[in-house]
Amino acid sequence: MENLPSPTDWAVPFFIITVAMEWWWSRKNKKIRYETRDAFTSLALGTGSVVAGILTGGLVFALSLWVYQFRIFDIEISWANVLWLGPLAFVLDDLAYYWFHRTAHRVRWFWAAHVIHHSSQHYNLTTALRQTWTGFIALSFIFRMPLFLIGFPPALIFFIVGLNLIYQYWIHTEAIDRMPRWFEAVMNTPSHHRVHHATNPRYLDRNYAGVFIIWDKLFGTYEPETDEENIQYGIIKNLDSFNLFWAAFHEWIGIARDLWTAPWRHKWNYLVKPPGWSHDGSRESSEMIKERWKQGL
Repeated sequence: MENLPSPTDWAVPFFIITVAMEWWWSRKNKKIRYETRDAFTSLALGTGSVVAGILTGGLVFALSLWVYQFRIFDIEISWANVLWLGPLAFVLDDLAYYWFHRTAHRVRWFWAAHVIHHSSQHYNLTTALRQTWTGFIALSFIFRMPLFLIGFPPALIFFIVGLNLIYQYWIHTEAIDRMPRWFEAVMNTPSHHRVHHATNPRYLDRNYAGVFIIWDKLFGTYEPETDEENIQYGIIKNLDSFNLFWAAFHEWIGIARDLWTAPWRHKWNYLVKPPGWSHDGSRESSEMIKERWKQGL
């Protein structure tokens, strides 16, 4: 288990080929939207994320091994039991991802790292590669630490994390409308994930799933895609810029400004309240936007 390769390394040729294919198809199908500068920004941000992962991955793995020494169970992975332990670990890891992802939208500290993934106003396969540079700073890795405490070997979980990421890649597209009903009922799909990337009020803070949409249905965050309105992608206040560093760090800069100017009794809330929260009500959170939409305002 100590030397499991990274599935994402294997998938790089697949990423390149499928992005090229989708771009080619977008020239023939106006429903699929590509903007050259946006696509290259996504690819550059993805490259930066890989570099950040290389620089911090060893520290995260070392911390995982430290937590693993306090494990409750000694889970030995072998050829005899991998057929059931592997799927169990995959499901539990996806549940951990759901709670990370939900928290990343509801707590501004975690959102500061995650917002980079939502900053494109287009939805295509390059958007999937638009990943954070600051996940380590945000401590995003803590959501999987309970798996090591249970007793799952870190190498196995990190291998599964790679598989989870590869699955999520293909759902970032407008080229696929709906999958078969039985598949849509259980799995995350392009339709479900388009909802998650939408800024339409009805869709805000919905469909956090990684692989299994059942978590959203179980925990009350599921919203189906409707044909009643066109989806608008991006974030509530779009960047209107292709500057890599602004995309990667703008929310951290916003947090720093708020911590500097806010009264002392409100500073902590600018870290842990949802994005858009303000102590004087001068901004809008997603709840406020949804409520205004429901009232027809």
